[in-house]
Amino acid sequence: MGLTTKYRTDQEEIMDDFAMEGEILRDALDKIASINQLLGGNKLTLHGVKDMLSTAEQDREFTIVDVGCGNGDMLRALADYATTKGLTFNLIGIDANNFTITHARDLSKNYANISYRCKDIFDKEFENLKYDIVLCTLTLHHFKDDQIEKLLSVFYKNATLGVVINDLHRSKIAYRSFQALCKVFRLNDMSREDGLVSILRGFKKVDLIQFSEKLGFRKYDVKWKWAFRYQWIIYKI
Repeated sequence: MGLTTKYRTDQEEIMDDFAMEGEILRDALDKIASINQLLGGNKLTLHGVKDMLSTAEQDREFTIVDVGCGNGDMLRALADYATTKGLTFNLIGIDANNFTITHARDLSKNYANISYRCKDIFDKEFENLKYDIVLCTLTLHHFKDDQIEKLLSVFYKNATLGVVINDLHRSKIAYRSFQALCKVFRLNDMSREDGLVSILRGFKKVDLIQFSEKLGFRKYDVKWKWAFRYQWIIYKI
């Protein structure tokens, strides 16, 4: 059977096992972060945050939550940005894997304004967490459509400014390109297999528009960005 990207796959990723730990996972987390930086993923999320902050008063503290924070590289980039611009950020990383959270903490020891929590985002405790902006970078595709709808409803309800999502474009070209990238970066087997599944669990623009319309978002913007990403900004104001 040939490769098809018409529908999102239900195939699970190895990294979806929240009990996973060890050097293979650490290597995968760091490689994902490096590739994301190289391909402009962090800049894409940062641009979304800057856009959202442009309409807000600057002389107050902003709480920004990163869901599925990985090794925390996006939060560290935000902390550095806040320092250069004289902004006050309270940055919170959320991940369901305790090993991942421990690794992120170790890498963020020099950042007093970053904290991490090992939480299941479908638990009541997360549903009650309030923030100004919630980020979802290469995380939303891990969930099925009904879970995505539930999460987006929680994000939208609890954010004062909005939601910034950066996720994968589901396409054959992206799939084949990642196969080539695996060889260049010498990704381990888990990173390679999960990366390919991630693309097949990614989105097309029509998917994101349908989510937005179904959930009644009044103001949102979906843009295709290099490399095979969608920037989806959902505004509260």
